[in-house]
Amino acid sequence: MRKAQVSRNTNETQIAVSVNLDGSGRARLGTGVPFLDHMLDQVARHALIDLEVKAAGDLQIDAHHTVEDIGITLGQAVAKAVGDKKGIIRYGHSYVPLDEALSRVVIDFSGRPRLQYHVPYTRALVGEFDVDLAREFFQGFVNHAQVTLHVDNLRGDNAHHQCETVFKAFARALRMAVEPDPRAGGKIPSTKGKL
Repeated sequence: MRKAQVSRNTNETQIAVSVNLDGSGRARLGTGVPFLDHMLDQVARHALIDLEVKAAGDLQIDAHHTVEDIGITLGQAVAKAVGDKKGIIRYGHSYVPLDEALSRVVIDFSGRPRLQYHVPYTRALVGEFDVDLAREFFQGFVNHAQVTLHVDNLRGDNAHHQCETVFKAFARALRMAVEPDPRAGGKIPSTKGKL
């Protein structure tokens, strides 16, 4: 089982994440940011990973530090769980619709952090969640999982639907990329021999 536990403690947040890449989609979430809990539940369920996130942050200021640091810590946990990347598919992609919204996410466990994020939200808030923080979450994840991630919302009128399709497509792309490749023979999926 490819599992990892990571903690991150700063003056602004205290985060604990545990992940099992070979899980069944179970989630235990307590971020203090209800909409982020909803999105992370989508990630666990659609990536078929088991995910636990406990967070305490300076929410009296706003949710920025908490959301970003959860992205960082999740990225560290996924990187630790995937290990040396031997025998994984490496690349993943997914299109996910939700009613009128459609998003595409493509991921590469390249070892090179890069985020391309193109989501033209139709409004700034979903409930009390600032949609700008979704980008901060993914930037933190990318930097610490050491992945290339392309996120594109292709259409959508409802910001909740837009954001949810992004997280679901991310989950499905992640699931594909970390899946063991039975034809790879346990080799690093790169001509360099290292990722």
